[in-house]
Amino acid sequence: MKQVVQNYKSGELAVLDVPVPGCKPGGVLVRSAYSLISTGTELMKVSEAGMSMLGKARSRPDQVAKVVQSVATNGVPATYRKVMGKLDSYTPLGYSLCGVVEQVGAGIDDVKVGDLVACAGNEHALHAELNWVPKNLYTPVPDGLAPRHAAFGTVGSIALQGVRQGESRLGEVALVIGLGLIGQLVVQLLAASGVRVVGVDPDPVRCELAERLGAAACGDPESAAVEAAVAELTGGHGVDQVYLAAGGGSNQPVELAARLCRDRGRVVDIGKCRLDLPWNAYYEKELDVRFSRSYGPGRYDPEYELEGRDYPIGYVRWTERRNLACFLDLLARGSVDVEPLVSHVADFDDAVETYQRLKDGDLKAVAVLFRYPEQAADAEAPAVAVPVVKRPGGGVPQSARAAKSPVRLAFVGAGNYATSMLLPHLAQRDGVELATVVTTTALSAANAQRKFGFAEATTDLDAVLGDKSIDAVFVVTRHSSHAELTRKALLAGKAVFVEKPLALTEDELAGVLAAVEESGNDRLQVGFNRRFAPLLQEARKRFGARTGPASLRYLVNAGRLEHGSWYLQQGTQGSRFAGEGGHFIDTASWLLEADPVSVYAVATPGNEDLQVVLRYPDGSTATISYVTTGSAGFPKETLDLVADGRVLRLDDFVRAAVWDGRRKRWVSSRLPKARDKGQNAELAAFVKAVRTGGPMPVPVESLVATTAATLAVQAGLAAGAPVTLAGAR
Repeated sequence: MKQVVQNYKSGELAVLDVPVPGCKPGGVLVRSAYSLISTGTELMKVSEAGMSMLGKARSRPDQVAKVVQSVATNGVPATYRKVMGKLDSYTPLGYSLCGVVEQVGAGIDDVKVGDLVACAGNEHALHAELNWVPKNLYTPVPDGLAPRHAAFGTVGSIALQGVRQGESRLGEVALVIGLGLIGQLVVQLLAASGVRVVGVDPDPVRCELAERLGAAACGDPESAAVEAAVAELTGGHGVDQVYLAAGGGSNQPVELAARLCRDRGRVVDIGKCRLDLPWNAYYEKELDVRFSRSYGPGRYDPEYELEGRDYPIGYVRWTERRNLACFLDLLARGSVDVEPLVSHVADFDDAVETYQRLKDGDLKAVAVLFRYPEQAADAEAPAVAVPVVKRPGGGVPQSARAAKSPVRLAFVGAGNYATSMLLPHLAQRDGVELATVVTTTALSAANAQRKFGFAEATTDLDAVLGDKSIDAVFVVTRHSSHAELTRKALLAGKAVFVEKPLALTEDELAGVLAAVEESGNDRLQVGFNRRFAPLLQEARKRFGARTGPASLRYLVNAGRLEHGSWYLQQGTQGSRFAGEGGHFIDTASWLLEADPVSVYAVATPGNEDLQVVLRYPDGSTATISYVTTGSAGFPKETLDLVADGRVLRLDDFVRAAVWDGRRKRWVSSRLPKARDKGQNAELAAFVKAVRTGGPMPVPVESLVATTAATLAVQAGLAAGAPVTLAGAR
C-alpha cells in the first residue's frame, strides 16, 4: 500500500510503498476514503523539517532538553548516533480520516466489514491507504453524512474539546483568536451553543468566512473595530471566554486576550502559540487560564487508546471517542458545516505536490482533503440518472386535443416573477383567458385578480385541477413545491407550464415522469426562456451550422441576494444554482444542439461562486461561471460560442455579434431598457401548442436532461469529481 511520509532530517516528502498493517485484536483495518490535512499542525511539521539543524533546535527546545539529558547519561557519541538515526528516518503524517472497515479484529463487535467510520490519532489515522485503528479511536459515521465531511472528525473533536474547556453558557460572548481550520470550527460550535462570537485574524478572507459561519463580527488584531465589537456586545465588560486558536511566535494573542477578557474570565489555549503571560494583566483580572488537550480525555493514555479501556461515562462524560461521535452527529444534523472550509481536494497520489504548494503559499487553504484511489475511481464518474420518458404507445408522444378558443389558463402562485414577467404578456394576448388564480393567501389571489383580470380567485387547488374547462396550469410557486404541483396537474390532464426548476431532487424528477407515464400526458414546459430570446435566436441563425465541436463560455454575474430572500432558504428551497442554473444549462444545450453527458463542478468556499463544466456527445464543452461576488455594475449575463473559426458574442441580451475570420460579420443591439430574455416568445409558443394540440416548444426529454444536469452540479460538488449523466442521449 502507499503512505505519505517525511524525513525530518532532510525535509524530504514522499509517497512510499509500505506493507499493509496487520489487523490486531481490539481494532479494525480501515481503507481510507478521505483524509484531512491539518493546515496548522502538519504544515508546522513540514516547515520544521525544512529548517537547518540549528533552526530545528530553536523550534523544539523540549527536544533539545532531552538531548542534553541523554548526553549526560549516555555520552556524546551514543547520543549523536541515536539522534541522527531518529532524524534520518521516515515519519508518518496525518491524524484525521474517514474510511471503510475492511477487516475486524478479535473483540470488536460494534462495527462490521463495509461500515463507514471516522478515525483519529497521529499513529492510526495516517495519510495511508490502509490503517489499523484501535476501538477508542474510531466511531461509526451517521447515515447520510458524506465521507469527505466525516474526515473532519478529529479536528472537529479538537475544537469541541476546546469549547468544553471554556464552559461556555447560553448568551455569553466569546473571542476566538486565530481563524484557521480549528478557529473556524470553534466559531461554529460556539454559535451553535447560543454564544455570540467575535473573531480575530489578520486574513480578511478568513474573517469574512467566519462571519458567514456565525461570528457576530471579525477583524484584524490591530483593528479598533474588534475592540468596538467586544464593547458593544458585552456592555463594555469584556468577553466571557477567549479561545487561542493561533500559532506562531508572537505573544500578541495572549496580550489581546487579557485586554478584551472580562474580570475572572476564561482563556483557553487550543493552538500552539507563545504564552508569555503578562503577569499584571492576568493577575489583576484573576483570569482563569486553561489548556485543551487535543481530542479529549483519553488522549495520550495508552490503556485508553491502545487497549480499549473506556472511562465510565458517570465519571468522564466526554472522552476522545465520545467527542468524535458528538462532532459527527453535529455535522449530520447540520449544526456545523465543514463544506465551506474545503479549499481543495487532491488525489492521494498528488500528496507531495500538494504539501509543497501549501508550504510555498501557492495553495492558500483552510482545509485540504486527500481523496484515495478507490474513492477517486468511484468519484471519477458518479452518476446522476437521466430518466427515460415513458409514454403509452412505445414512447410516442400522445396527441393532444386542440383547446377551444380562447385558451383558459389557471395560475398557481402570483408572486413577483409571475406578476412582473409572465402575466403582463398573457393579459394582453388575444385568444387567452385568465380563468383562475390560486394562492395560499386570499389577499394575494384577490390582488392578482384585480390587476390582471382573472375571472376567479381561490385558495382551493383541487377545485382548479378538477375544472375540465381549464386547458393549462401555470406553476409559479416556491421551488420546493414545483415537482409535486406539476405531478398533480399532469395527472389531472392539464398542460403544465412550470417555472424553473422542475425538481430539486432525483426522486422529485422521477415522480414527475411517473405522472407522465401513468397519465400519458406529456404536455409540459419548464420556464427556460433564454432560448426564446429574439436577439439570441437571430445570433444563432447568423452563426450558422457547425461542423466541429464548440467551446461555450457563459458568465452569470448573479450578485448578492437581499437579506431575508427565500432563495437563501437552502434547506427547503434548494441551492441558488439548483433554482436558477437550469436557465443557463438549457441555453448552452440549445446552442450546442445536444444534451450534456457529464458535469464537473467546483466552487469557492461556501459555494458562493461556481464553475460548471458540461461535456457534450460531440466533444463540445460549455463552462458556466455562476458568481455572486462580482460588481453590481457589470452586465449580468455574457456568453461566447466559439467553433469553426467563428465566434458568437452575447452581451446581456442588449448586444450580439458574430465574427467570421478577422472581421465582424453581423452585429445588432437594443436599448438596455428593451432587454428581451424571451418570456413573451416562450409564452406565445406554449399557448400555441396548447391551442393547436401541436408539439410542446421543448421536448420533455430535453427538459429532463437539463434538470438532471442541474442536479448533478450539487452531486459533483459533494464528490469533488465529474458526474456522468447516466442514460443521457
